[in-house]
Amino acid sequence: MKTKFYPQSFMAKIRLILTLFITGISATSSAQTYPTGFNQAAVTSSLTAPTNMAFAPDGRIFICEQAGTLRVIKNGSLLVKPFITLTVNHSGERGLLGVAFDPKFATNNLVYLYYTLPDGSHNRIIRVKADGDTAKAAPVKTVLDLDPLSSATNHNGGSIKFGKDKKLYVAVGENANGANAQNLDTYLGKLLRINKDGTVPTGNPYTTGSEQKKRVWEYGLRNPFTFDVEKGTGRIFVDDVGESTWEEINDASTSNHNFGWPNAEGNSANPAYTNPVYVYSHTGTTDSTGCAITGGAFFTHITTNYPGVYKNSYFFMDLCGHWINRISLKTSPFKKYSFATTIGGNNVGLTTGPDGNLYFLSRDNGTLYKIIYTPTVASAEASLFADKPVNKPGRQLKEVLIYPSPANSTLTIDAGSFIANKAFVNIYDAKGLLVKNLRMTGTKTTVNTSSLTNGFYFIIINDGTNIKKMKVEVIH
Repeated sequence: MKTKFYPQSFMAKIRLILTLFITGISATSSAQTYPTGFNQAAVTSSLTAPTNMAFAPDGRIFICEQAGTLRVIKNGSLLVKPFITLTVNHSGERGLLGVAFDPKFATNNLVYLYYTLPDGSHNRIIRVKADGDTAKAAPVKTVLDLDPLSSATNHNGGSIKFGKDKKLYVAVGENANGANAQNLDTYLGKLLRINKDGTVPTGNPYTTGSEQKKRVWEYGLRNPFTFDVEKGTGRIFVDDVGESTWEEINDASTSNHNFGWPNAEGNSANPAYTNPVYVYSHTGTTDSTGCAITGGAFFTHITTNYPGVYKNSYFFMDLCGHWINRISLKTSPFKKYSFATTIGGNNVGLTTGPDGNLYFLSRDNGTLYKIIYTPTVASAEASLFADKPVNKPGRQLKEVLIYPSPANSTLTIDAGSFIANKAFVNIYDAKGLLVKNLRMTGTKTTVNTSSLTNGFYFIIINDGTNIKKMKVEVIH
């Protein structure tokens, strides 16, 4: 249950968080700690108070700066000219807070933005059209105006993403008024689901009542600063910033859940409220405690060179806890694992990139970081060969021959026991990255290795029922 009045110690914490959010002052200067083989690399350090980001389908990274500028990183470099500069109110936690790309962006070039109007009256979602690396001056379409804001400048939410259903999901904070979260006749304190033009889509839980109610997908949220949609399944996890007790990760994949705020925070015995799938506490100074969950990202359905243990995870970060953790989605209940600590303070916008790396924004130094994994040959082999081959009972496999070894410009694979036209050959480099993939059309296959650099490579042959794993060296 929630107290009606904030204790003085909590208000001091809020003032600290707001100071970090507004000024970008780092709360720690310790060196970051990652698992062996991982490190963070700065993509750019020329940002000003970043709040959120999204990858365009073509690989460009669009980054929201709180004061209203949308920046673009293209081919690894921050472009000098912004995509667009909006006039916004950026006091407290207001400003340019969200960006999303139309599911048909490749053909219609439409970009969606969530920001606070310059007079601070309310938050708005607009749609603009890209013209290369900048937005066209017109048309600018208002997709949805949210409810009027009070004088409180915190709890705006702001993340927007398209779901698997091609509908736009919008995370809206309760504007520091807990009662809004339980009121279905306001957008505040909700996860909304709307059509691309802002109208009410079919499939929403409420078909009658106010216009606000018709757009509600979930309610009972405090400040859902970020959320993520899982590629492939469309599963949705919402990261809800807590008050003084618990930070929450909530499953919003299906509609009409009441997550309890302000009557419940964290897990509740009240059957009227849907409990989070994971919570962590404000109390303490470990990598399991913090002050505000400000990033979450599914790490599933991707191609990555991260070790297999990290697949099927949901990574999340805390604003001033200086850590990134993950929950394994393979266990029930989800089990938490530590990942990175002392990575700095005031971090937001954790995202999985199309290159299979994690990215996050640091407000303390205006930097976009990429978390990369550089394995040794031994660790790559251990990861790729972790699962033992499972072969069909009673089927005797002939020895698989690869020659010459070391290989030079070509490599021949003789795998007569594998079923032709069903067997695939995958070749991975010493970092565990897939470099070649081909189907075996006969008992022997010759691979052109002239483009491969000198070093060790790992070969995995699989025809659906039989697997063979080998290592070979290429020397030119």
